[in-house]
Amino acid sequence: MSDLDILKRLYKDYTKKYLRNILISIFFTILLAGSTSAVAYLLDPAIKQLFIEQKESLIYIIPALIIIAFAVKGASLYLAKVIMIRVSEEVRKDIQIDMFASLIKADTKLVDNKHSGKFVTNLTNDVGMITNLVSTAILNLFKDSLTLIGLLTVMFYQNWKLSLIAIIMIPLASFAARTLGKRIGKVTTQQMSKAGVLNSYLIEIFKNHRLTKIFQKEDYEKKRANEYIHNLKETSKKINEVFVRASPIMEFLTGIMIAFLIFFSAKLISNGELEVSNFFSFLAAMMLAYQPVRSLATLNISVQQGLAGARRVLPIIDDIPEIKEKEDSKELIIKKGQINFENVKFEYYGEQKQILNNINLNIQGEKMTALVGHSGAGKSTILNLIPRFYNASNGDIKIDDQSIYDSTIFSLRKNISLVSQDTTLFDDTIKNNIAYANPSASQKDIEEAAKYSFANEFIEQLPEKYETLIGENGVKLSGGEKQRLSIARAILKKTPIILLDEATSSLDAETENKIQKAISFLTKGRTTIVIAHRLSTILNSDKIYVIDKGSVIGEGKHDELLNSSTVYKNFYEKQLRRF
Repeated sequence: MSDLDILKRLYKDYTKKYLRNILISIFFTILLAGSTSAVAYLLDPAIKQLFIEQKESLIYIIPALIIIAFAVKGASLYLAKVIMIRVSEEVRKDIQIDMFASLIKADTKLVDNKHSGKFVTNLTNDVGMITNLVSTAILNLFKDSLTLIGLLTVMFYQNWKLSLIAIIMIPLASFAARTLGKRIGKVTTQQMSKAGVLNSYLIEIFKNHRLTKIFQKEDYEKKRANEYIHNLKETSKKINEVFVRASPIMEFLTGIMIAFLIFFSAKLISNGELEVSNFFSFLAAMMLAYQPVRSLATLNISVQQGLAGARRVLPIIDDIPEIKEKEDSKELIIKKGQINFENVKFEYYGEQKQILNNINLNIQGEKMTALVGHSGAGKSTILNLIPRFYNASNGDIKIDDQSIYDSTIFSLRKNISLVSQDTTLFDDTIKNNIAYANPSASQKDIEEAAKYSFANEFIEQLPEKYETLIGENGVKLSGGEKQRLSIARAILKKTPIILLDEATSSLDAETENKIQKAISFLTKGRTTIVIAHRLSTILNSDKIYVIDKGSVIGEGKHDELLNSSTVYKNFYEKQLRRF
């Protein structure tokens, strides 16, 4: 996407709706330009008529006009900036909302393949650069251009020969700024990349700080952090150095221009072509023009930074999920909840490795089906295909003879609950974590779900009970307590299909017993698919599928598989030795 295309896109989607406010801001920049030019112009009559001709009749009028000009200048600048600040913050909000909406609907693979810290950098730093492009660049473009035009008018009015000398600096400054702007764009991209890496690292460290302590890796992590921070510092230093580089260039060009002006002004005054009052008015206009010329010369730098940010943000906003509905998708109607996998194949996008190969499953409705196999066999992938976290590469998955690919995603996921060994909780109250499944649930419903999941046992012992804040991902709770909240959430959702991804792993016997009872209540009369490692889960299942290297190599009940499947028998005996 070219720079022009990005600017058109930003205007069409984000600034056009605020065009009225932008035009009002431009009106105030016109007043600003006029008042700034008036200040420079008024020095001519002030010097000539007050100091040289000493006209007493103007001794109050001219100073009053100067005060008015400065007052208008100050008020206009303030109002123009305030309006553009408000516009830019609205634009920031709109872009962030669009980006978040895209991310929340994005495919699981997109979120899995990029660290959350980098998304945070996109959402904050990159959007901030785009906002700066909208606010600073647009305002400065009109403010400084109009002010420069007004001051050039005063300068030409006073003496056109001197004015021609002065404007030579403008193309020279523009050329210098263009070169610096390209450099800034490249370095900014590097800076944002390194900032994303640092954010990702910090999130990992804060999340796993116990791991760092137990393995005594504090010094190691300090070195890593120092390296990331040092790399970010170097790129930030480059950006600031390029910014600062504009100042000496402008100072040098200005010095050359003033030297030429003084030389030619002296000749013009001695020849009688220029009066002293005209020279001071011209000089004031030229000095006032220094700021807008410098600002316009460096404007390209802000533009390049904003464009660099937009190149990272817009692709996220424009991302089209692969997991989407057909135009004629229908509501999924659950009767028994029977699930069939028909010649299902799956491989991750961009990878040639086949994860699932011709999977055929007949999962009975309202019964418990277990998936057994070694780690990496493809069991979790099978679960992830049912709610369409991923799409199958080939084949079909049907629920009560309805293809999930012909059904609306909302109706599909509405009928499925997932309880995983990697329990996910929010930094919120216990009540809100349970109610996440059903925000309209009453307090009675929430407490009932907690009761059947045995979560009420520890909740009632907390000082604030259901209003207790549990910290990031439930850090204030034990593993068993977090798991019981997760089950309570699934109970509250009341879905006909339950997916259990080894929900009882890494628990003590007493806690596991309670969770098994909670799961029994959760799964009673519901279609349940469970990834099983525990004997209790295996023995309670109505049917067991043995998965190995992405294929089904055995199916049946426990006793049948002991005789028919060597893999299952070995798996079972290993489990038996654990107890």
